[in-house]
Amino acid sequence: MRKHFTTVSALLFAVAALAQQHPDTTRAKAGPPAIAPVIPKPGPKPYKDIITDKAITQKGLFTVHKVDDKFYFEIPENLLGSEILAVTRLVKVPGGARKYGGEEINQQSLTFEKGPNNNIFIRVVTLISSADSTNVISKAVKNSYLDPIAAAFDIKSLGKDSSGYVIDVTDFFKGDNQIVGLDPNDKRQFGLTGLMPDRSYIQSINTYPINTEIRTVKTFGAMAPSPTGMPSPFPTPSLPAARNAGVITIELNTSMILLPKVPMHRRLFDSRVGFFADDFTVYSDDQQKVDNQTFAVRWRLEPKPEDMEKYKRGELVEPAKQIVYYIDPATPKQWRPYLIAGINDWQKAFEKAGFKNAIVGKEWPENDTTMSLEDARYSVIRYFASDIENAYGPQVHDPRSGEILESHIGWYHNVMKLVHDWYMVQAAAVDPKARKMKFDDELMGQLIRFVSSHEVGHTLGLRHNMGSSSKTPVENLRNKAWVEANGHTASIMDYARFNYVAQPEDNISEAGLFPRIGDYDKWAIEWGYRYTGEGDVEKDKRINNKWIVNRLGANPRLWFGGESYNTDPRAQMEDLGDNSVKASEYGIKNLKRVIAGLPEWTKEEADRYENLSDMYMQVVGQFSRYTGHVLKNVGGVYETFKSIEQPGDVYEATPKAIQKTAVAYLNKEVFETPNWLFDKNILNKIASPVANERVQTIQVNALNGLLDGARLYRMVVAGNRYGVANTYGIDEMIDDVKKGVWSELSSHKPIDAYRRNLQKAYADKLISLLNPNVITAITGLTSSGVQITTTETKNTDVTSVARGQLKALQAEINAAIPGTGDRMSKYHLQDVSERIKRALDPKQ
Repeated sequence: MRKHFTTVSALLFAVAALAQQHPDTTRAKAGPPAIAPVIPKPGPKPYKDIITDKAITQKGLFTVHKVDDKFYFEIPENLLGSEILAVTRLVKVPGGARKYGGEEINQQSLTFEKGPNNNIFIRVVTLISSADSTNVISKAVKNSYLDPIAAAFDIKSLGKDSSGYVIDVTDFFKGDNQIVGLDPNDKRQFGLTGLMPDRSYIQSINTYPINTEIRTVKTFGAMAPSPTGMPSPFPTPSLPAARNAGVITIELNTSMILLPKVPMHRRLFDSRVGFFADDFTVYSDDQQKVDNQTFAVRWRLEPKPEDMEKYKRGELVEPAKQIVYYIDPATPKQWRPYLIAGINDWQKAFEKAGFKNAIVGKEWPENDTTMSLEDARYSVIRYFASDIENAYGPQVHDPRSGEILESHIGWYHNVMKLVHDWYMVQAAAVDPKARKMKFDDELMGQLIRFVSSHEVGHTLGLRHNMGSSSKTPVENLRNKAWVEANGHTASIMDYARFNYVAQPEDNISEAGLFPRIGDYDKWAIEWGYRYTGEGDVEKDKRINNKWIVNRLGANPRLWFGGESYNTDPRAQMEDLGDNSVKASEYGIKNLKRVIAGLPEWTKEEADRYENLSDMYMQVVGQFSRYTGHVLKNVGGVYETFKSIEQPGDVYEATPKAIQKTAVAYLNKEVFETPNWLFDKNILNKIASPVANERVQTIQVNALNGLLDGARLYRMVVAGNRYGVANTYGIDEMIDDVKKGVWSELSSHKPIDAYRRNLQKAYADKLISLLNPNVITAITGLTSSGVQITTTETKNTDVTSVARGQLKALQAEINAAIPGTGDRMSKYHLQDVSERIKRALDPKQ
């Protein structure tokens, strides 16, 4: 109460005092209020005042000083403006994050520059366009592509010899900075809020001649996942730490690597050889159009100067710098030799480019404390304790040239389950060693070896070549001598896992069952790594074009078929051979053998049929793959990239005979009820009959895929371009499908439950074509992503044919109903007839 009274009293006193003051009109008006003097910002202090006798100093890319709890970078003058690649990786992560120690989470190109007020800036370099400084247009490029200033530091002192600048980087690396930390997408995924400064710190900073390594520990507030069944605007992994503590702690390592002063010579990307690519726009004064330059991503592999003449004579020489991959010491010891073998398998490919011992795998030197697994100078196969069934092969490259600087391959422990299941389903019919739930170490090791080779191929710059397997005739896959000598696909970069075409009587060994580095892989490495010494990208391009024209003309197995994003049925995942119908027929023969063996092969003591359930679903999945392989032929378009020196067209419709054969296969193997998959000895042990089996879903999906509006429209356009006599028309195709799906209309046989469901789906799909939505489809792949097209089919022949087919089907159903004796079949036909009637005349 006293406090309130005192406040009121003081207020009354102030008012009274003001009332007693009278304005002095005799004095001139007062001027503007005085401005407080600006206190000048303190400038750099003497070196010894900042870097005291307590400093622990390391020399390297930056000279790093630690003084008490502060970290300082001493940046030499000659480093300003040089491009530095900052690569941030996870070191340790909370459980449930679905990310793992060793994975990259951020990458930025940076430069340090002197600011105007005794400060140093960090700019993030966004390479969009470039121009040589000798060109006048380079001024316009500089004016149009300004890089952002991402951080600023006061200059604490000049360098010891006054040729550099000392800055305090403590708060920068301790703090939440996007350029050397988590990006916003990761934060949303983890459900992070703010950084907790009191629980975040720099663990260590170490510096080396071309790189500086910063390891930090950062703690963030974190939102616990929504309770089960509750919607969340941002789907997040299940992080027990967030639920238990409300925070999560992450350890990070940022590698700051000095990029080469002179970038590697670029090799322009060519769509006929499957390399990853980067790009930017090049401007010059003498252009008449802009040069959008796309170039291959590859390692810098060059002969030593003293070996250059030997190299030119065709002798194998060792490169000036060998490509080395290390094995994470967290890798179980029994698998290390196989991972190393998968790396070393690429040596024979590099010999085609003129280099011996170009690549090697090594165990990590665990006693060498100067090396760090997160150091971006080293390429490592990182081993993750994860249930994810996968592995992946990324790379870090110089955005100016495409030069690969290092790679951390991600290897999930549970990839072994993936390769086990693949091999049992695809090879157990011919290889007795595949007929158990735990393979011998030698077999599993060889499976690991092939995956290692595949992922290393990605880190050498190679993309998937899903078309490679199509260059092997199907019958050669059963020819023991041929397939064991040449392999079942010409590329390990294809998704052609194992030779599922081989039959037991062919007696084919693992040499003819396993994928391996093949003809295409050797050619791709030769194209990407053959050293020309030519610095002009256009001259280098002309040399490479001649290589491609000559080599592909001599050996069709060197074809790059793309990554299966287009409509070319020759480029598909998980398929084999040049004829998907024949290959799938052989595959189904083997699947029937596997189904019969599963109850015995999956037995393990105390197993409650989990093994049987899992492997049965793998068999069904393989059957689904065969269905997809065949389906893609219908309405397919061959895409064969060529230069003007090569004969023939780039785009051709899939031959009509192949498309008709594909529909015949689907009618027989898919739309006719595949009773061999409904083995009650298996189903009654693994699944309650409360929902449709997955096989029904496969049937309906295949039917919907055949009658898909985008596919039908593509077939219409193909007929317009190539002539209806040379292509498979949609009316003819739907007639062929109808004969298979609705065969009971003429045979008057009872229609089983699976067929009834399928026939209803057929009618519903045609009905949906009467009022189609805009169709979005992936029609190709560019260096920067997939190419998307949209199609409106409402005013095309697709709608007209759908209406005509529905009228014809309704008439056939109505004619068949009186002769149908089976009651459920009759109810079904009456139902479908009524659906069609309402669709054709909605007003009724």
